[in-house]
Amino acid sequence: MKKILIIDDEVNVASLLSKFLTRNGFDVSTASSGNSGMELLKNEEFDLVLCDFRLEDTDGREMLRKIKTQYPKTGVIIITGYSDIKMAVELIKMGAYDYISKPLYPDEILNTITKAMETHHALVEDDDNAPSAKTAKKQPIAADGIVVGTSRASRELSRQIELVAPTNYSVIILGESGSGKEEVAKSIHLHSHRSSQPFIAMDCGSLTKELAASEFFGHEKGSFTGAFSTKIGHFEMANGGTLFLDEVGNLSYEIQAALLRTVQERKVKRIGSTKEIDLDVRIIVATNENLAEGIQKGRFREDLYHRFNEFTIYLPPLRERGNDIMLLAEHFLQEANRELDRGVTHFSPEVVECFMNYRWQGNVRELKNIVRRAALITEGTEITTKALPLEISNYKLPVFDYGHQPSSYNQPNNYNQAPQQEQRHEIKEVRHDLKNAALEAEYETILKVLREVNFNKTRAAEILNIDRKTLYNKMKAINLK
Repeated sequence: MKKILIIDDEVNVASLLSKFLTRNGFDVSTASSGNSGMELLKNEEFDLVLCDFRLEDTDGREMLRKIKTQYPKTGVIIITGYSDIKMAVELIKMGAYDYISKPLYPDEILNTITKAMETHHALVEDDDNAPSAKTAKKQPIAADGIVVGTSRASRELSRQIELVAPTNYSVIILGESGSGKEEVAKSIHLHSHRSSQPFIAMDCGSLTKELAASEFFGHEKGSFTGAFSTKIGHFEMANGGTLFLDEVGNLSYEIQAALLRTVQERKVKRIGSTKEIDLDVRIIVATNENLAEGIQKGRFREDLYHRFNEFTIYLPPLRERGNDIMLLAEHFLQEANRELDRGVTHFSPEVVECFMNYRWQGNVRELKNIVRRAALITEGTEITTKALPLEISNYKLPVFDYGHQPSSYNQPNNYNQAPQQEQRHEIKEVRHDLKNAALEAEYETILKVLREVNFNKTRAAEILNIDRKTLYNKMKAINLK
């Protein structure tokens, strides 16, 4: 029998919840304060905690932090009388499974708890069994192409999409190039009430300053030299649906000002026209740049940023998604077989190891291209390392990266051990001037990390295990601009 702890200082609410959940087959305990709830957790093991956000001796944030720190395998659902989606997102990012708003409805409570129990069971199995990529089961592919993966990052991504999709919130999707930001935007659109309306994607990185206004807002025939016909802009095309702006950080400051007016007033006017068109458009933007840093440097408008930033989703790079790498690879292999009319069925163990060890700087896009290429040149049913580019089959993870790999990696213990002969060769090459050698090694390490993260200094400092100020000082000391 699954055990649930209810922490609520409203005795009547706790009592009603306890009776309802007991009738539905759960073993329920109650506590009227945060302290008494923590005492019960100390003495008993619970599968799930239902905790009121506002308690007399503490609040839901602090309780969530304590529970996830001391009892990480215990699921947490927050009960709140203040239905605020931004607070819900904050709690979910902190580790809560979900939140329930008062007044409480039996069907909603039971449905949320049942889903939480299923997720809790899967998480515990993942932690206890730690399946490798070779033994990972294939997972279903959603209708929109998003893999329902086994990694925590993938499950968290799915949960955030499910949370924000039904709303009209503008969304910023942050992630490295090739990590699947447009697919996430499509998923949000397809799970929203706008799913039957247009989804219009626009690559802001390829727009010139001269063409941007026409592409966004459209123009009338003869409104400028070269306007030989009337053009409908992307805002108008997306009316009623979703407009996805990729690489929004590349827009010029002037276009940002025009965008702000359109987003604020929800009206658009074609170039050369006096007629305003009412808009009902949901806006999703994506970038691999740090917009907050762009604001500080005067490259991005702060007021526009806040218009877009009603909800933020961070899309993790492929290298942080663990076993999802092979789930995606299997999915892309099936796609390639259909496209090429081939019968390639699986990857060799050596290829699996290569895929799990590789850094995937191009993320999901790179993986898809590699699998399609390998399927094309493979003659039998098994993809071997011969079908992989040399940069993947010969890849060695840099030494400086040890200790900073996400826990989702499942690396063999001996995976990066160099042959003895190669080690001896490296020893012969060590320079006698240790000071210069150390500086040179530090320069190469810093430069390599910066390149890997597209010169995102915050991310580079995290990987190097130093703070940003230290990184800037070291870059200055070695004259790295």
